[in-house]
Amino acid sequence: MLSDKQLRETEEIKAKAQISHSQPDDLIDFYHLKSRKGMSQLELEDQVQDDLKRATGEFLNRIIQLTGFSDPVYAEAYVTVHQYDIVLDVTVINRTKETLQNLCLELATMGDLKLVERPQNYTLAPQSSKQIKANIKTSNVLERTVIVLNDIHIDIMDYISPAACSDAAFRTMWAEFEWENKVAVNTTITDEKEFLDHIIKSTNMKCLTAPSALEGECGFLAANLYAKSVFGEDALLNISVEKPADGKLNGYIRIRSKTQGIALSLGDKITLKQKGGS
Repeated sequence: MLSDKQLRETEEIKAKAQISHSQPDDLIDFYHLKSRKGMSQLELEDQVQDDLKRATGEFLNRIIQLTGFSDPVYAEAYVTVHQYDIVLDVTVINRTKETLQNLCLELATMGDLKLVERPQNYTLAPQSSKQIKANIKTSNVLERTVIVLNDIHIDIMDYISPAACSDAAFRTMWAEFEWENKVAVNTTITDEKEFLDHIIKSTNMKCLTAPSALEGECGFLAANLYAKSVFGEDALLNISVEKPADGKLNGYIRIRSKTQGIALSLGDKITLKQKGGS
């Protein structure tokens, strides 16, 4: 009887040891309702991780395999997520028997994620490994507002001025410059010289053709104009017009420049002004 009683008491003690000592009126701690005063963000995250470990018995598996086992370079990443950034600890292994030079790990992000550092080049010996850390920041902006601004138009007349050059230099530049804009003559002006003067005034260019070459009444006029921008860019213009029997001028104005902007801007200015407007 004494032996049986002692055995029962021993079993009751073991059973009580497995039962929680919480009483019906004990307080229950809720993590999200606890005060966070005096605790850093890192401490809070560590506490959450410890709670997960107690609940699941192990830490969450965050290792991601990046390459295949048969690839010459094996890589895997351990991901750690914080509130506003993500840290990747990437292990890179050289599985070949050769030294790998200029080995670079490039990562591409999507959405509001952004890489903090630019990728670097590494040298990896045969059968050796390298730990590479990459930081990815996340944007904490909840809403983005975009305001579309009006276009800013810069008048070419504000930065070109009349200039002079020799006929040989003009011909050399005319042959070398690759950008050309060809504008058809379309004007209410009926006199060739008057139209030439109007183009000179509208484009702020200098006429290189001698006045003696423009004298006479032959119904045809050709002249070269030249200007230089404040940035040292050359602007060449050749005007060729004729006056047929009906009295309406026709022909072409050709602009050449080393840069596309000058050729296009001068062409737009001529198209706007050549009809005789202000």
